[in-house]
Amino acid sequence: MRSPVRVLTAVPICDGHDSAINTINLEFIRHGIEVVYLGFHRYVSDIVRAAIQEDVAAVGISSYNGGHIEFFAEVVRVLRRKGASDIAVFGGGGGTITQADVKLMKRRGVDQIFFAGTSLEQMADYVRDHYGKRRAKRSGNGDLALARKLTEIEEAFTSGKKPQTRTPARNSHRAQVIGFTGPGGAGKTTLIDELVLRFLHDQPSGRLAILSHDPSVVGEGALLGDRATMINSQDDRIFMRSMATRGQAGGLSPATESCLELLAHSGFDYVFIETVGTGQEAMPFRSKLVDQTVLVMNPDYGARLQLQKIVMLDVAEIVVVNKTDLDRAKAALLEIEQRLTQNKRKQQIVATVAKRHRDRGVDELYELITKNGGTRASGASRTAQRAVPTAAKVKSR
Repeated sequence: MRSPVRVLTAVPICDGHDSAINTINLEFIRHGIEVVYLGFHRYVSDIVRAAIQEDVAAVGISSYNGGHIEFFAEVVRVLRRKGASDIAVFGGGGGTITQADVKLMKRRGVDQIFFAGTSLEQMADYVRDHYGKRRAKRSGNGDLALARKLTEIEEAFTSGKKPQTRTPARNSHRAQVIGFTGPGGAGKTTLIDELVLRFLHDQPSGRLAILSHDPSVVGEGALLGDRATMINSQDDRIFMRSMATRGQAGGLSPATESCLELLAHSGFDYVFIETVGTGQEAMPFRSKLVDQTVLVMNPDYGARLQLQKIVMLDVAEIVVVNKTDLDRAKAALLEIEQRLTQNKRKQQIVATVAKRHRDRGVDELYELITKNGGTRASGASRTAQRAVPTAAKVKSR
């Protein structure tokens, strides 16, 4: 099995036209391409940082607001300056980019520009043909070197060969690994991004890594879209890598464990790992994989009977009920609290509204993760008390 082509797509700063790029993303996926979508209103620095961390073969930019000559060329220049000249830059812009513009852009290093009228199939074929060739092993430093090691691990699993990993030194630093899981739409990505904001303020010299997962479409590619909703994580102290499940059930990739082990010993203070939106049966984290497990839910999970079917309620150290500004939040918190008492082990339950600026529930969660998570602990031996919010606290948020 060949490794899928990975590309990053984005829309420049001051440009909110995303309908075209979303259509192109879907076509790329149908042709077996993994698309890391960064979203719109993105600076050159955001695009280059993401392209390097994701170790993509190419960057595709959709531009409809003018300024394309300088913007595309600046992306090329910064990639070269960062040692990532092998990452190509292509794109388009309907009727805003002229033939004369393209000649100038290509002289400045842009690989290809698609004009209005080019079929979606032609674009996808070009990307697969030009960026699907296996690249030679490349050198690099810092995030670039780390990203390429992660790619080597993924490619090894894709070809059916488990990579050889070095055993870390006994006294080497190991990051605290926090696992986030829960159903789709619960707000895991937004919650993580808010925790990142608190980390950046709380630890001015620290670094944090995020390993994020999205599902692969059966027989096709994948849309890796968590970066598009990240705001605070667009920072040089945050390393983020998106992974597709590539046919594996349970919310993670076949290469996750090896990639996580590498990240945990790469000098980060914390590693946040986010699963695909999971259902009732999923238990994605092995006992040795993470130090703390956070289950993120929203109040609209259905009848109380559904809580008995969610296996992760039995094993998570922290249960977050997000979106507690919804009408059913009070009842949901009481039902989940009652469900947790059946486990006869100490767990925390926290109410959050992750989309709210300076939400106190997210503050509480950050404290639980960073202050009480200094050592690996089993549920039976944890000393932290359950933080069950009262109805009044929920209402005030």
